[in-house]
Amino acid sequence: MFLNFSNNSYRNLDINLYTCGIESCISKHSYGPALRSGYMIHYILKGHGIFKVNDKTYHLGENEAFLIEPNVLIYYEADENDPWEYCWIGFNGVKTKEYLSRTKLSIYNPIFSFDEDKKLWNCMNSIITSSKMTLNKDLLLISKLYKFLYLLCEIYPNNEINNTQNQQKYIEDALMFIEQNYSDNITINEISKYISIDRSYLHRLFKKYINKSPQKFLLDLRMEKASSLLENSTLRISDIARSVGYKDALLFSKTFKKLKNCTPTEYRNGKNHTSMV
Repeated sequence: MFLNFSNNSYRNLDINLYTCGIESCISKHSYGPALRSGYMIHYILKGHGIFKVNDKTYHLGENEAFLIEPNVLIYYEADENDPWEYCWIGFNGVKTKEYLSRTKLSIYNPIFSFDEDKKLWNCMNSIITSSKMTLNKDLLLISKLYKFLYLLCEIYPNNEINNTQNQQKYIEDALMFIEQNYSDNITINEISKYISIDRSYLHRLFKKYINKSPQKFLLDLRMEKASSLLENSTLRISDIARSVGYKDALLFSKTFKKLKNCTPTEYRNGKNHTSMV
């Protein structure tokens, strides 16, 4: 049994399931040598076979799996005496390569075993089962595919990912969190907790990449947003204060004046322009 998904209504930009299934192969059943258009993972339920990629041949059996990357020449074949039964999922999308780079799997290391507690198998089987649904299955399939990739990253992490990439990811996540929550009374502790790093480490990363502390970045962003509201809206000063994370309008006004050298009202009335650059 296998399913292919070609309907664009089931396509997701980041990652997309395009095929899945289970097959009991006959003796010497083979595929290739050929290229696949997307990523695929085959999991062997029972039996044996071989997988060839990158000038290497792997002899595989029950509970082992292999990764196929797009546009890479591969070949696989069921054993003559004990042909395998396997299941598979195929996926693609603009972020698929980046997601898989978080694991240690690649064409140079394509073989792995499913975890003993069967989390990967249960998730993969759930994807295949859910593919038979008719209503809203795109949402369910994408959520389960994300979970499957999450489990791969947790069980087979790439411990050699460049430290700079990790640092930049922390900064990106912190900036996104601040941009989405500056209007609330968020703290630096909440930001560091959200991205799961120490507050002092977050401070060092901001100084390194942003050239200012997280607190200063958050403050500047709030004043920038407040300035825009003062220029482009008729909201009361107290409403603007709350909109940028200040419950106390007086504290907001004092902070604004300290940074802009004028009060919010003066800023709105167009005074002290030279000091507001």
